[in-house]
Amino acid sequence: MGHWLERNIIEPGKLPLLLALTAFVLTFLITRVVTRMIRAGKGPFGNVSAGGVHIHHVVPGVALTVLGGFGAVASSRHGFGSAAFAVVFGIGAGLVLDEFALILHLDDVYWTEAGRKSVEVVVLTAALVGLVLAGFSPFGVDGLDEDELQDRGSVITSVAVNFVFSLVALAKGKARTAIFGVIVPLVALVGAIRLARPGSPWAKRFYRRRSRARARSTLRAFHHDRRWAGPSRTVQDWIGGKPEPEPVRALERR
Repeated sequence: MGHWLERNIIEPGKLPLLLALTAFVLTFLITRVVTRMIRAGKGPFGNVSAGGVHIHHVVPGVALTVLGGFGAVASSRHGFGSAAFAVVFGIGAGLVLDEFALILHLDDVYWTEAGRKSVEVVVLTAALVGLVLAGFSPFGVDGLDEDELQDRGSVITSVAVNFVFSLVALAKGKARTAIFGVIVPLVALVGAIRLARPGSPWAKRFYRRRSRARARSTLRAFHHDRRWAGPSRTVQDWIGGKPEPEPVRALERR
């Protein structure tokens, strides 16, 4: 079955990546359904505790990620072993990144505004892996022909130039653009050319004495956030659940 998929549907050697991505997305979606049911007090599910300590699902996620990662490295790119370890890794990664915000803040912020970061990271990761499955390679290497790939100088130059584009976009406060630009260099180029966001390292360094650039940057960021913040939050709420209002959490902590 695996060899048939590689011959007819996906590129050879990418079946483990497809399986890992599928397991990753399904694990995240199932985990969110379960946690939302626990939150609503529905179904047979409940929080797992041991000795009075709440065991977050990032804990088994880390164990599965380590097992799947080392197993994948130890196995070949083909066969049942690589496929099985890819699934294990995807499940572990899904559990870990579902609680990415907790790791980032070292606090239980799962159902807070800060917890939205987990959903954002999961969606971003799935999109990037999907692009790789679609045939994109980091820093535009996939855009080089066979002769250019044989020339190490061309490869190094392509990687270096596209890396600079991503780095500039990141310095301009456009983290998502920079990350996607690693896979699709044109995205990084657009981010590098456009105005920096106010408060970014680039704006602080180069817009300090350019009042007109600062004003344009602030106005553009305002219009962008007003246009996209609402739809983005709606999608995040639909995928991961709506965060609790801060006053509710404050009362619970008393």
